[in-house]
Amino acid sequence: GGNPPSALVAILHDPDAVLPPSDSDALALFVQAASDLGAKAELITAKDFHHLSEFDALLIRETTALDHHTYRFAKRARKEGIPVIDDPDSILRCTNKVYLAELLRTHRIPAPRSMIFDKRRIAEIGQQFSFPSVLKVPDGCFSRGVRKVKSPEHLAEVATEMFKNSELLVIQEYVETTFDWRIGVLGGEPLFASRYFMAPGHWQIVKHEDDGKSFEEGGFETVAVEDAPADIVSTALAAARLMGDGLYGVDMKETPHGPMVIEVNDNPNIDGGVEDVVLGMDLYRRIIAHLLGKIARP
Repeated sequence: GGNPPSALVAILHDPDAVLPPSDSDALALFVQAASDLGAKAELITAKDFHHLSEFDALLIRETTALDHHTYRFAKRARKEGIPVIDDPDSILRCTNKVYLAELLRTHRIPAPRSMIFDKRRIAEIGQQFSFPSVLKVPDGCFSRGVRKVKSPEHLAEVATEMFKNSELLVIQEYVETTFDWRIGVLGGEPLFASRYFMAPGHWQIVKHEDDGKSFEEGGFETVAVEDAPADIVSTALAAARLMGDGLYGVDMKETPHGPMVIEVNDNPNIDGGVEDVVLGMDLYRRIIAHLLGKIARP
């Protein structure tokens, strides 16, 4: 018996993803969180696009991209008046590294120096930037399509290779740190704070093997938001608020010159036993509650 659920929440996921933003433990906890709040959550996949209008809210827990069904789901949800995390604007803004860099610069939020260029400017960029530097595809996500270059010659070689798949590249000054912070932000407020240590012998958190499958992650440690450096948290919030009021993971570096924003990600990782170690179940409840709070009541 009991009361009928107050709302039906769809959680979009891909059961076959190698690196999903939420593992099966976390997905189960999102479902549980919805029932704790008197709602009901259902896991859906790409093939459920036509059933979207049957739901009251949508939580996307599948890696988002523009030329992808995740973006179509987000746009359809908005058209139907269904609250959605990640909303289409956030996906668009966060995916576009150039937009992000410009926005941070305009608002004077510290970030590594970066520049966008095409293949005609390889030599010029080699003279303008110090090395090592990092090359990114403008719309790459989650440390894929990111390469570290050691010299102007190395830049020319790697960039030539990367230009086969992208007309534009972003070069970013490389900032050396032992660990990065990932500050989770929900509705403009801090949600979690994790410290990621580098993968052994590698400069990135996630190292992609050539077959695109196997990977190793560095260590992580989630701390209470109030135990993270205050300037790291406040800078992360400032950056996330420029993107919207959804759910974001802001990658930060602590440098001798103060905090720096490396990137703002929509669709941040939330896995059981990682980002939830401080808040536990409350992490999942807050995210679901944020969505439920946006449902237009008749």
